[in-house]
Amino acid sequence: MKILETKQLKKYFGETHAVDQVDFTVTQGEVLALIGANGAGKTTLVNVISGLLPPDGGRIFFQGADVTHQSIHERIEAGIARSFQLVNLFDQLTCLDNVALSIFSREGKTRRLMALAERDGAVRDEAMRVLQEFGLAPKAGMVAAGLAQGERKLLDVAVAYALRPRLLFLDEPTSGVSTREKAPIMDIITSIVRSGKITAAIIEHDMDVVFTYSDRIVVMHEGKIVADGPPDKIRQDEQVTTILLGTTAP
Repeated sequence: MKILETKQLKKYFGETHAVDQVDFTVTQGEVLALIGANGAGKTTLVNVISGLLPPDGGRIFFQGADVTHQSIHERIEAGIARSFQLVNLFDQLTCLDNVALSIFSREGKTRRLMALAERDGAVRDEAMRVLQEFGLAPKAGMVAAGLAQGERKLLDVAVAYALRPRLLFLDEPTSGVSTREKAPIMDIITSIVRSGKITAAIIEHDMDVVFTYSDRIVVMHEGKIVADGPPDKIRQDEQVTTILLGTTAP
């Protein structure tokens, strides 16, 4: 079942057609990878879908409802989240408090957040459960600034996940981390998706990550979708390999 669909979506910057009449879908329960060279339009597409940028044309449907002209916060309430767009980590707060504040924000309790966070046991219990899902429970009392880069990536996703989205966009969740940290990060993210709790759409440049973890891959080039399918199909697509790798499929 489609959880998100765009129809003829457009976003232009002068002569640059960053998103050029794009029909894009995300299916509930999948891990979708959105790939393409720099400047292909991936981030702009996500910015328009998540409400950071207004479209210049076309429609956006989420769970069957037209959200084209909704605000960012209305889309968050509907169930669309984006980790780096929605939150920046509070480096001097603990991991537990970062997640707890996200939960309070979700519930609209935005006044005196820290005082509330100290007193609300139910919220702190939920925050701890989220940290457990992301393997960060042992770091609950550590300030975010003290985390390793891979742990910071996971906490960033955990804070967005605490908003209880139905669809979570992630922009390069494994960038800036060591090769050995990439698999554990993706293992946790995909495990949560497989549990049926969220759907994930990931912008990613690491092709090993893309082909290992994705159920479906969408390829963008010069503002358009040029390929869409399972990893095996995309791997054998000569146009894709030419665009991304400058070579041809074997």
